[in-house]
Amino acid sequence: MLFQPPMTMIDFFAKSEGMWFTQRNVHHFDCSGDESGESNLYISVVAQTDPRVASICNQQGIDPTQAAGGASFMWQANQDKGEPNPEQAAVLIDVPNDASRRSGKLIRNQGYVEKIPVVSRYWFGDDGILTIDTDYDNNQGQERCWFITDDFRVRVSTVRMMNGVYLMTYCSERRCATESDLQAMVQKHLSA
Repeated sequence: MLFQPPMTMIDFFAKSEGMWFTQRNVHHFDCSGDESGESNLYISVVAQTDPRVASICNQQGIDPTQAAGGASFMWQANQDKGEPNPEQAAVLIDVPNDASRRSGKLIRNQGYVEKIPVVSRYWFGDDGILTIDTDYDNNQGQERCWFITDDFRVRVSTVRMMNGVYLMTYCSERRCATESDLQAMVQKHLSA
């Protein structure tokens, strides 16, 4: 069966739901050293009727009835135990441009680069690659993300300061099996 990438933001959020293991490399274009790390990313779909949708839209002066729904993102270092820190989280709301829903605005309660509410522009290419452009107060960011399979995706982002490119990040992300997935595998194995 041929892999079908998501072509709308709501489909992208639904395909992304779950826990992901992220391996990240950051290349700085100034005198800072490069970085690498591993983290866990937790994604859950936020329904159009969720109160956070209206709250975040109102915060940005956008009519909440234009929103199609959203997603909650939380992240933590891979070795951390317990629940993720709510300070390391963001809620993204999808406001599509038209009936095709292949482009639109992403409204966030806080940005990744600057911890302020932000509105980004997004679009899906014919190849299924999602591009997100964000203008912050002091810099600009662009992120591109695409699924290789249902359980593996890639993200590449750049942050440009007023004087040029500042850093580039490459992330590969693998979906983690949930406890219920593991139990289903055990039951399937036991019944074989």
